Amino acid sequence: MLHELLLALVGYTGDLIIDEREHYKSLGLHLSPDAPISDQRSFKLASDISFIDSSERDLIERLITLGFYYRELDRFATKARNLSWIRSADVSPLERAAGLSKPKTEKPSVYRRAIANGLVEILSVYRSAVLQIEQKLLSETMPILATVTQGLNKFFVILPPLYELILEIERDDIRGGQLLNLLHKRCHCGVPELQACIQRLLWHGHQVLYNQLASWMVYGILQDQHGEFFIRRQEDRGVDYRSSISDMSEKLARLSTDDTSLTDWHLGFHIFLDMLPEYIPMRVAESILFAGKAIRVLRNPSPAFQFRDALYNQQIKKGSQKVQGSSGRVPFQKEPFLDIKMVGEELLPQSEADKIETMLQDLKESSEFHKRSFECSVDSIRAVAASHLWQLVVVRADLNGHLKALKDYFLLAKGDFFQCFLEESRHLMRLPPRQSTAEADLMVPFQLAAIKTISEEDKYFSRVSLRMPSFGITVKSSQVDLPKTKTYTDGSSGAVLSNASSETSLDGWDGIALEYSIDWPLQLFFTQEVLSKYRRIFQYLLRLKRTQMELEKSWASVMHQDHTDFAKHRNDRMNCSISQPRRQRCRPMWHVREHMAFLIRNLQFYIQVDVIESQWNVLQSHIQDSHDFTELVGFHQEYLSALISQSFLDIGSVSRILDSIMTVCLQFCWNIENQESSQNTSELERITEEFNKKSNSLYTILRSSRLAGSQRAPFLRRFLLRMNFNSFFEATARGVLNVVRPRPSLPVLNQR
Repeated sequence: MLHELLLALVGYTGDLIIDEREHYKSLGLHLSPDAPISDQRSFKLASDISFIDSSERDLIERLITLGFYYRELDRFATKARNLSWIRSADVSPLERAAGLSKPKTEKPSVYRRAIANGLVEILSVYRSAVLQIEQKLLSETMPILATVTQGLNKFFVILPPLYELILEIERDDIRGGQLLNLLHKRCHCGVPELQACIQRLLWHGHQVLYNQLASWMVYGILQDQHGEFFIRRQEDRGVDYRSSISDMSEKLARLSTDDTSLTDWHLGFHIFLDMLPEYIPMRVAESILFAGKAIRVLRNPSPAFQFRDALYNQQIKKGSQKVQGSSGRVPFQKEPFLDIKMVGEELLPQSEADKIETMLQDLKESSEFHKRSFECSVDSIRAVAASHLWQLVVVRADLNGHLKALKDYFLLAKGDFFQCFLEESRHLMRLPPRQSTAEADLMVPFQLAAIKTISEEDKYFSRVSLRMPSFGITVKSSQVDLPKTKTYTDGSSGAVLSNASSETSLDGWDGIALEYSIDWPLQLFFTQEVLSKYRRIFQYLLRLKRTQMELEKSWASVMHQDHTDFAKHRNDRMNCSISQPRRQRCRPMWHVREHMAFLIRNLQFYIQVDVIESQWNVLQSHIQDSHDFTELVGFHQEYLSALISQSFLDIGSVSRILDSIMTVCLQFCWNIENQESSQNTSELERITEEFNKKSNSLYTILRSSRLAGSQRAPFLRRFLLRMNFNSFFEATARGVLNVVRPRPSLPVLNQR
């Protein structure tokens, strides 16, 4: 009887101790190894045993529960450690087709297999205890049950919680990071023996985690066959599997031309929160994600960058040999290809990779998980990756040169180039853009301006291209007004054009945009979102510069006409009655033009000097002090955000008022050059009144308490000081607030 009890303790039942589930054999249903874990204890003492008294029966019933727990734990470990899924990858098509008819097996789990290895260790200790009990019973002359109870007493606090653990794992299909999270919670208990066992299971689970972290943060490889790691690839849900072969081939061709490392950087990987253990903070998970992506970039440089870098190194070698007076010839065609193989290792030296692997190995060998040491190691690895990525982007890829080029062309720092471009395209922009040829029409003045102002040493200008996006509703309305515009250019009424222009908030040419060609790896820094912000600021600044130029040109044009009339007056005294009233009629226009030019000029000076130049200097100081790629990206984002906020582009009310002010100024310039029309006076009065209203509203909004307390307040005060240096705007705006119509300039001058 004692031997049958000992066999039952290691999961083998017989006639004395039976398994209730074994009764299914009579129905022809055998207990499969893949059967789910039983949620009810099925080991029972046979009911027909009469020679055992009730006290011993209760003791045996209590002991054989350990055998039930052992068998279920052993069945879970055997099933989790089954590696038949590995061989399934090499089966023949016939065997695979035959396997489809069989019921699907459970999805394999590397983490469950690791936990099963820990369970095997614990169960081996239990089996050793049973063997020791057997030896004691054989050596005793009068074996008693107390020997069995005394030898297995400690397992009553270990096996039942472990059984509950695997039951929950099976029932809820827990795997991956969720399994680590469950074990970490179960570690916090008041039983030292049980805590040591669960910590051992957690240690086995962390071995898998550290192996995945090493693959990701040392080699940039995501080793996760069963979707258990908290870093995953983005699922391509946009693929239509019913698409034609031609569509798929086009997509593959597009993917082959694009750099996959950049796609991986921006869209390739993400943090899967369901598999992220709760004891790993989100900040640490993001650092792990960044480090792996950075290592992927460093280990997989673009072929074009490899060749360019090899040629650069080759030129340096040839130059140094020329300086030293070397007479030997350098084999040009062989050395670049030898250098290409070294580029990946130069971007991430093997010593740095070994350092990262050593940090993870130290964590792996620790018997317990220490959160602080884990976070410190991850931060150190992230710092190594960020430093080498900074070296790649800032030093090798000449980040500062490209930032300067974007400032020159997108932020209009090369003012002479854009002044020349606007002058060359001025007559073209007087007509509405033609949808089919607008971009080609602009290329002529663009190239002329480049020839006149851009030197051959500017290696960045070739990356800049002019684009005219597809037109929207605004341009369609301009196209409808095309005959009216032609009538105006032939010398008839200019009021028609101004009315047509007033119907649209933006001119058709305001869609002019620049594009900048970026090479690998600068796409990591200059994302499409960043370039779209640059384009937005460029369109705003170009519109502002165009308005300022039109105001200056209108003054020069009418002054030229006035000097011509004055010369005619000297030659012919009879024209005195004609030229003098014209000069008096022009005087109020110049007051209005001066007010417009004053506002536009100060706004332009504020943006170019107080905003762009000051923020550029701040960015340059950050670039000099920082050696971390992520910090650099953050500083550049702050730079762009400051440009947008301090230029009021993020305040809808202010940007709309500024757009309308520039529109009014352009209407004024187009009307003032047609002085023969009898409607000019009334139209100019309307434009003057609208300009006064808009400018006063602008000043009132900028002086509001909401903006005074914002981050742009110190810069805003500079602009307000420039605008209101003589308190003119303040007095006029106070009149608006008191519902007193501001006195326009034209009626005052018409009284003369």
